[in-house]
Amino acid sequence: QVHLVESGGDLVQAGGSLKLSCAASGSIFRINTMGWYRQPPGKQRELVAGISSGGSTVFADSVKGRFTISRDNAKNTVYLQMNRLKPEDTAVYYCNAKVVVSLTYDEYNYWGQGTQVTVSS
Repeated sequence: QVHLVESGGDLVQAGGSLKLSCAASGSIFRINTMGWYRQPPGKQRELVAGISSGGSTVFADSVKGRFTISRDNAKNTVYLQMNRLKPEDTAVYYCNAKVVVSLTYDEYNYWGQGTQVTVSS
């Protein structure tokens, strides 16, 4: 079993910054892609940013130039630095990881429990 634990969500004013963290633990052989998704109130979950094991990144157009994603492979942790936050960034942010598990070496898709980010105007 693999667990993802997010932290860093908070209430912040527009223009401010937050850094989210997500640590994976459990029967991990290797973590492939890690990423962040968000679900605004009343809307569907959407990709915010992703990072491969080699460090290649992808971003939603709405966050390009404001958000950065990074990972520490030694700590099985992914980060999302969010700058110049806007009210429309308000959402529950979910960590996602595609993990090759020990013993079977199969890849599974895991989600964190979510962390609330609220940006006030």
